[in-house]
Amino acid sequence: MALHFFGIRHHGPGCARSLAQALQQLQPDAILIEGPPEADELLPLAAHAGMRPPVALLVYAPAMPQHASHFPFAEFSPEWQAIQYGQAHGVPTRFIDLPMAHTLAAHMSVAGGEEGDDEPRPVQRSGDAMAQLAQAAGFSDFETWWDHLVEQRHDSLELFAAIEEMMSVARKSLDEPLAPREAQREAHMRQVIRAAQKQGYQRIAVVCGAWHVPALRDMPTAKHDKDLLSELPKAKVAATWTPWSYGRLSFDSGYGAGVQAPGWYHHLWHTPQRAPTYWLTDAVRLLRKNGLDASSAHVIEALRLAESLAALRERSRAGLGELLDALQSVLFGESDAPLRLIERELLVNDRLGAVPAETPTLPLPADVRQLQKSLRMAPRADQQELELDLRQPKHMEKSVFLHRLSLLGIDWGRTRAVSGKSGSFHEKWVLAWEPDFEVRLIEANVWGATVEAACNARLIHLARSASRLADVTGLAEQMLLADARHAVPEVMARMQALAATTHEAGALLEALAPLANVLRYGSTRNTDTASVAQVMDGLVQRACIALPLAARGINEEAAQVLLRQLLQADNAIGLLQQAGHREAWLEALEQCTRVQAHPLIAGRAVRILLERQHWQVEQVAQALSLACTNPIQPLSSAEWLEGFLQGSGLLLVMNEQLWQILQSWIAGLPGETFMELLPLLRRTFATFEAAERRQLGQRVATGTVALAQPVSSAGTDAARASLVLPVLAALLGPIETSEVTA
Repeated sequence: MALHFFGIRHHGPGCARSLAQALQQLQPDAILIEGPPEADELLPLAAHAGMRPPVALLVYAPAMPQHASHFPFAEFSPEWQAIQYGQAHGVPTRFIDLPMAHTLAAHMSVAGGEEGDDEPRPVQRSGDAMAQLAQAAGFSDFETWWDHLVEQRHDSLELFAAIEEMMSVARKSLDEPLAPREAQREAHMRQVIRAAQKQGYQRIAVVCGAWHVPALRDMPTAKHDKDLLSELPKAKVAATWTPWSYGRLSFDSGYGAGVQAPGWYHHLWHTPQRAPTYWLTDAVRLLRKNGLDASSAHVIEALRLAESLAALRERSRAGLGELLDALQSVLFGESDAPLRLIERELLVNDRLGAVPAETPTLPLPADVRQLQKSLRMAPRADQQELELDLRQPKHMEKSVFLHRLSLLGIDWGRTRAVSGKSGSFHEKWVLAWEPDFEVRLIEANVWGATVEAACNARLIHLARSASRLADVTGLAEQMLLADARHAVPEVMARMQALAATTHEAGALLEALAPLANVLRYGSTRNTDTASVAQVMDGLVQRACIALPLAARGINEEAAQVLLRQLLQADNAIGLLQQAGHREAWLEALEQCTRVQAHPLIAGRAVRILLERQHWQVEQVAQALSLACTNPIQPLSSAEWLEGFLQGSGLLLVMNEQLWQILQSWIAGLPGETFMELLPLLRRTFATFEAAERRQLGQRVATGTVALAQPVSSAGTDAARASLVLPVLAALLGPIETSEVTA
């Protein structure tokens, strides 16, 4: 009876190749792998034709799905090669790590606020020991050292004997005890090894992290290990396979056992002898794609330089460090921007794996996969753009699907602004699938077995638990986009209840914009908006009543907030173009000009009244003149001007009367007062377009401004001019001929 230990580094192609060769030589009758025992029943799926690494084992607590752990595998992961050998040769294969039932139970206890051991726990310093070994060997870092020592080699059994000897020395050099969890893990591994020996297996292959080999080889007593594992908490867990990506195998993703460059390791696994050539070719292709100069000659020169660097550094072949240094010298010179591009995209070389349809899962993730298949939206790890025309049924289905996933917390797609097309009927998405979405789907399964049912249930829950009117109106907009028809009664009822008890003008104003979007674009999505329109009518009336009172007796900070809310409401009411709403809104704005509202609000109210053609220029000029004749509080005049002019100076460019009033007021300010108001005036004028500021500066300097000369109507052919009326009627609505000719 013999034990054969294979100390590996997770996701190391050299370890994987050497392990595959060693298993062929050994022909074990049992394979024990460091991994979660709960996933033993899933191992046969690893040999399924539909399984395409990178993939991961997902172990989670069904009662609290947010407590989960992933165990990823790439094709070049040694554990994956051990699994493949076991499945291909019918060798009993099992995982031997500490069960996740104990680990997740401990995490759940901490999250639940249970008291734990407050004594300081020693931390395992294996990384420090490895760094010291790398430094002793003449390497600057562990990653480069291990890459040259192990990952580029092609021997088998001799390699693992050397790794075991090295780890034994490294562990003896540490004078600190193991962390309790590490000690428990190793104790459980030893227990499983003892059990396999008792079952009569003669050639047992143990595949584990290199650091653990000495502790598994020199076994303490069985009682010692049993005591370490006594009274561990335990939780019910479940396991499944899930797609993974190279990006999540890298250090930068936060994965503790990650590698620096999975994209480089991919080449080391598939083309070990020519990996530098293939990798440099990919680098040049990436540079060309991003508009940078690179050619085949550069590949040849960089490869020669990398091999020369490896020889100077007394290394058997060029590694990643030599390749990056060669590229920097041959192509980039002193610039490091292209190198950062390569490190970001090529070293990771992101790709997404796949799992077979037979993989056990919960109903909601299964429904998502079915929809992805039927809509032909295969998930990909890299970003891809998707443009949708909502007038096409299939495109509408894709849009609804993406919005429903977003509502469930799975932001597979993010919308981008659409230019050059009708925003009402077009959407632009950027899609990128993250492996973590699988966990979120499991968490969201509590809301329903299908995406539609889960979306409706979550909307109803959010509406019932909302305490602010703006939150519920925001849900109404999401409800429209996700086509959650079954949630409409609950969301509308909650909105009505909150609207009846909300008296704050700001909250009422904020609630208008989302509802206006629902009403404006509901027809595009074939949504019944009758109940939304009824709520909107009531909110507009309440907001118009509350606004004048809310604008009185507030400070500048509160006025700025109210101004932002007022502008949102004005856009919403203008979007709907309903006469009743418009009349009530303009009346409320007129009241703001008469009830001693904050100057910032009063000034903007006058501006809106002018833009909506409710006030004539003479009325505006009178209001401006009154605002600028306040010798006691000149700051109020400046605030009024800020509200009136903010965002556009076209009024001053085009209207001589308003310009003269403003010029007279500023010219009459005392010097000290002018200097006091100057920052506020500059802040206002800074919001103007550059062309507007230039024209105003010209008017100040010369007393004139370049305006378009009015076109004389003499000689106009009325018959020919009337030919354009049908086109204008189609674009703008009915037009009276008398109004045009007048």
